[in-house]
Amino acid sequence: MSVPGSYQAAAGPSSVPTAPPSYEETVAVNSYFPMPPGPVPGPTTGLVTGPDGKGMNPPAYYTQPVPVPNANAIAVQTVYVQQPVSFFDRPVQMCCPSCNKMIVTQLSYNAGALTWLSCGSLCLLGCIAGCCFIPFCVDALQDVDHYCPNCKALLGTYKR
Repeated sequence: MSVPGSYQAAAGPSSVPTAPPSYEETVAVNSYFPMPPGPVPGPTTGLVTGPDGKGMNPPAYYTQPVPVPNANAIAVQTVYVQQPVSFFDRPVQMCCPSCNKMIVTQLSYNAGALTWLSCGSLCLLGCIAGCCFIPFCVDALQDVDHYCPNCKALLGTYKR
């Protein structure tokens, strides 16, 4: 009994099946990288001696293609914006704009308008024997300068 259709073996040399394609041919792994030429008969150049004293060919190295820069490429730049710092009569934790470090400000007290007004008011009230200079000893009546402890830069002033 004969089997109908394509299951019958054809007679002749063309009936021998060919080998399937290789993995590289199927997946096209080396489509961007050309294969090195096969060994050429004759004297071999570039022979390297292996650890056992036998000659061996050095491995071939390939580089990836360099991407072509796009003329319409958009450069992205990240900008960090620091919120404005409000200075008061207490130390402030902030990033110093001069040395770019996280710091707690150092305070320095200076005589300002409120100090002089308090001194003048005490003088008008009759405290001329030296009591009118008390506002220059009270930190709560003076202006406050904020300095960076690392680079000693003046960061801001709190005026009373």
